[in-house]
Amino acid sequence: MIRPVLMEIGIFLVPFAIYAAYLIANRVDFMIAASWPPHVVLRLSLAAAVLVVVSFILLAHFSGAPPDSTYIPAHMENGRLVPGAER
Repeated sequence: MIRPVLMEIGIFLVPFAIYAAYLIANRVDFMIAASWPPHVVLRLSLAAAVLVVVSFILLAHFSGAPPDSTYIPAHMENGRLVPGAER
């Protein structure tokens, strides 16, 4: 469960990292408050929120089992462990 949470946090931080890289490339000190005006932070936050929502939609739509499939859990068969599968 921690991996999807960390992935979403990473996706949220992508616009901020790109903007920081842009500031570094232009040789601007990105650690001062003047480099991060409120309107830029608001736009970056909106872009980050859109990315997170899109990733949630894609995760819900394209992950998981296909329709009408049955999950067979891991089990022992002839003394060997058979991993779970979808059929």
